[in-house]
Amino acid sequence: MTETNPAAARPDSAKTKVFLEEADIPTHWYNIVADLPTPPAPHLHPGTKEPMSAEDMTAIFPLQLIEQEMSTDRWIEIPEAVQEIYRLWRPSLLHRARRLEQALGTTARIYYKYEGESPVGSHKTNSAVPQAYFNKLAGKTRLTTETGAGQWGAALAFATQVFGLTCEIFQVRNTYENKPYRSLLMRTFGAQVQPSPSMNTEVGRQLNERFPGTTGSLGMAISEAVELAVADPEASYALGSVLNHVALHQTVIGQEAIRQFAGFGESMPDHLFACAGGGSNLAGIAFPFLRENLEGRASVDVVACEPAAAPSLTQGEFRYDFGDASGMTPLLKMYTLGNDFVPDPVHAGGLRYHGMAPLVSHCYDEGLLRAVAVKQREAFEAGVLFARAEGIVPASESTHAIAGALRQARQAAEDGTSPVILIGVSGSGQLDLPAYAEFLSGDMLDT
Repeated sequence: MTETNPAAARPDSAKTKVFLEEADIPTHWYNIVADLPTPPAPHLHPGTKEPMSAEDMTAIFPLQLIEQEMSTDRWIEIPEAVQEIYRLWRPSLLHRARRLEQALGTTARIYYKYEGESPVGSHKTNSAVPQAYFNKLAGKTRLTTETGAGQWGAALAFATQVFGLTCEIFQVRNTYENKPYRSLLMRTFGAQVQPSPSMNTEVGRQLNERFPGTTGSLGMAISEAVELAVADPEASYALGSVLNHVALHQTVIGQEAIRQFAGFGESMPDHLFACAGGGSNLAGIAFPFLRENLEGRASVDVVACEPAAAPSLTQGEFRYDFGDASGMTPLLKMYTLGNDFVPDPVHAGGLRYHGMAPLVSHCYDEGLLRAVAVKQREAFEAGVLFARAEGIVPASESTHAIAGALRQARQAAEDGTSPVILIGVSGSGQLDLPAYAEFLSGDMLDT
């Protein structure tokens, strides 16, 4: 008698998830700059206000990452050493959210790409690993960085120990105090962690004097990390979002998702929702789909879901601004609320940033994607509904994307339409449970 695999025999309409083999992990990162109808504005030197050269960036980044930051090549090869580490968790699964559809009573078909299966539970490892690798090749021994919710900090702590580097992390004070397990996770991987703004850097002392009792911001933490990197020739600064090379590394997400849709018998989603703070998660899942749009193979409605507490796309200005609070970084052409903007201390710490990635900002300005702002109570309501239906507690940041998608799914039920919706679920919320506790108790505020 010949045995068969019942799962393999199911029709596409019955599948709940699609796997890819390790051999299907993308071998190249996708650079959307090559396909944009108009080129994005260059980064400017903070002193001269002239376009930055590669040499201008060598104080904080290794040459290989600088080349990626400035590249116009469509495809950039992923080194085998990076692919080897990617294989610990990639490819990630694409799920059909059938129980969520039933809970909503929607006529939409909902899918989600889940990045919480990575070593530290988020999409951030997709960039942390190559950044640590290229710094190791450049002879660096130490990396400094900032982190908001702690997902990026944990990812870089993991990546630096993989390649034998040390790591010093400035965590935004609000999340350092409210999410102690995040900093514990970073320390488990060997990193040094301190709340920002601290009293251990010149810029930190200045910020504490300027903003007494501040809960901190990503812009402040960036300033502290950059100060340390510039002062140490053996150190580099590593950024978890915003810059072009970070967005580039994340495109493995969208490339995989495009292949997985075929496994469900679908062509392309009608709508794609992803949370957006600095922009790396949105870019990672959306840019490969935008390429399909630009080349005429699809018409995916890409929606950036940002927090109402830091609505850089929906309320910011598209102009040059510093990426940090003290004006140490290059000037970036982006949607910004101002580099001195300090967001309310909402629980989605990874989205509490004053600006949006230049490439995401450029795409938004060109009309290639749209944006919505989500208040945190609506976000956590969506996160709880998702958790009860799908069995996954999403990261605080991811709940914003889920909330945006639920708006669309409920509208479909009213309209009697059956759109295909894709949600980028950027990470696990297991360490965000204190935030869920506040929501479930009824104590959560929208400010």
